Amino acid sequence: MANAIRALAMDAVQAANSGHPGMPMGAADMATVLFSRFLKIDPANSQWPDRDRFVLSAGHGSMLIYALNYLLGYKDMTIDQIRNFRQLGSITAGHPEYGHAQGIEMTTGPLGQGISTAVGMAMAERMAQARYGAEIVDHFTYVIASDGDLMEGISHEAISLAGHLKLNKMIVLYDDNGITIDGSLDLSESGDALLRFEAAGWNATRIDGHNPEQIAAAIEAAQKSDKPTLIACKTVIGYGSPHKQNTSGSHGSPLGADEIKLTREALGWTAEPFVIPDNILNAWREVGKAGAAKSAAWDKRFRTLPADKQAEFKRELDGALPRGFADAINAYKKKLSDEKPSWATRKSSEEALNVINAIVPETVGGSADLTGSNNTRSKGQKAITPDDFSGSFIHYGIREHGMAAAMNGIALHKGFIPYSGTFLVFTDYCRPSIRLAALMEQRVIHVMTHDSIGLGEDGPTHQPVEHLASLRAMPNLYVFRPADAVETAECWQAALEAAKTPSIIACSRQNLPTVRETHTDENLCARGGYELSPAKGEAKVTLIATGSEVEIALAAQKLLEAEGIGARVVSMPCVELFDAQSKDYKAKTLGAGTVRVAIEAAVQYGWDRYIGENGAFIGMKGFGASAPAKDLYKHFNITAEAAVAAAKACLKA
Repeated sequence: MANAIRALAMDAVQAANSGHPGMPMGAADMATVLFSRFLKIDPANSQWPDRDRFVLSAGHGSMLIYALNYLLGYKDMTIDQIRNFRQLGSITAGHPEYGHAQGIEMTTGPLGQGISTAVGMAMAERMAQARYGAEIVDHFTYVIASDGDLMEGISHEAISLAGHLKLNKMIVLYDDNGITIDGSLDLSESGDALLRFEAAGWNATRIDGHNPEQIAAAIEAAQKSDKPTLIACKTVIGYGSPHKQNTSGSHGSPLGADEIKLTREALGWTAEPFVIPDNILNAWREVGKAGAAKSAAWDKRFRTLPADKQAEFKRELDGALPRGFADAINAYKKKLSDEKPSWATRKSSEEALNVINAIVPETVGGSADLTGSNNTRSKGQKAITPDDFSGSFIHYGIREHGMAAAMNGIALHKGFIPYSGTFLVFTDYCRPSIRLAALMEQRVIHVMTHDSIGLGEDGPTHQPVEHLASLRAMPNLYVFRPADAVETAECWQAALEAAKTPSIIACSRQNLPTVRETHTDENLCARGGYELSPAKGEAKVTLIATGSEVEIALAAQKLLEAEGIGARVVSMPCVELFDAQSKDYKAKTLGAGTVRVAIEAAVQYGWDRYIGENGAFIGMKGFGASAPAKDLYKHFNITAEAAVAAAKACLKA
């Protein structure tokens, strides 16, 4: 059965003339034991909620999971898909991609992401079990990880968090083959991975990764543990290849026709390429069918729940928001427009969460040790602990990258909507995980506070200037920058309603006035940009601003109109949503025929398409400085007076 995996991996990589045969050949034994004797899945019901989760963190070895899924009988994974490995239009991409094929729990390839995201899946299992009981939620999260996964810095954050939370239903099989692309692992690593895991609160053991009974015994012990477990499976990369096994030569390129012939002889594999003998294929297919009884038994247990509990479970799993959500946000907006609070938008976000978390029970919040600064914990929100997962707030510690990956895992598990916070400048630490969320179309919400030089005295190390532009460049990511409490509530609504798009909500440290003083039932921020304040008479200038600079735009509008120059103000909380609007709406909002001045306490990059050749930009041209916020805005000339001068200069040009 293991040799069937090896044969398919060799053949597919050779046919594509591209890929990584060594890893699936070396890991075939551990995968065969795991899938045939332990993994609780049902290929005929691939989304069964209580299935075990399997993550191939070593995503370069994608032929391992593709071969397994074909052998197990996933209907979409045909032998033709295996033949078309790495070809345009196939579901067998170079690295496993979530949503392309059944049985793939996440997109992997960037090393360290799989093991770290799996931590979030294991957390979600514990939280769901605390809500619905072990009869409904009781599954393991398994990972096959490589040397590279354990070397990447994110894995250090992830295993530390998993150990702290005692995620004992997380089991990592470490493909301990001692080979990297450059050669032997000892060229760059001399540490002891097992000691590192033990220090983080894990069980760690080393076994022969080609001995089925040792593999099975280690997994059985791990299943009974009160800690997460690392099983270092000592393997031979490219197992069976006479000349390339145990060398980097089998890592990232085809073995070659002659070597494949020799490998088939060494393994005793006589079948033609892409052909699995009936007796072996049938054995694998029986493994696949065995899960049907378990999923049916689960379904029977699930139907014993009260009807309202069943409906809630299904709603959360489907990702649908509760009835009355939009009405609650609308009522809250009206209250804000009436009361006109002058809050920092991080405080506005907290107040919005007080409303949201009361009616959307599946939200799970957190912070990277900045709870009091990010304001991500709502009233009465209980934190999870190693001994109690019934809460909905996570103390991630100073682990921004691990946090972002875990949030992806919580979302991928389904049943929860994760959000968490840190400073906007630290999206640099989160970015690879944010990118994967966008690629996988996962609703993950990052509350990124201290969003500009407005944070003040902490200085340029903490003042983001290029971050908004760089995040806006990422496909399928909404970057919200609200101007007041009303816009913050609307941005939260838009982020929660974006079921297939992650979001950044960039919030200010400094207090801001309410600019939306007149209530509208429509979520104006959902359009991305809108006219906030029309001109008195004919408009000659359009002032476009985001976040804290909308206040400056409104002040500039008054100064211009005092001089008889008609000006209008457009708030642009989300350029991605604005770009998705109709051509007519965009032209009308941007003010065709007017001079356009954009104001944002960040770099200009990305604004030229809105202001045009004859427009102007008021913002940052370099890094910030350490001083009180008001002094910084004056120092960097981000003022109403500067906007007026720029508008006049454009009108004269």
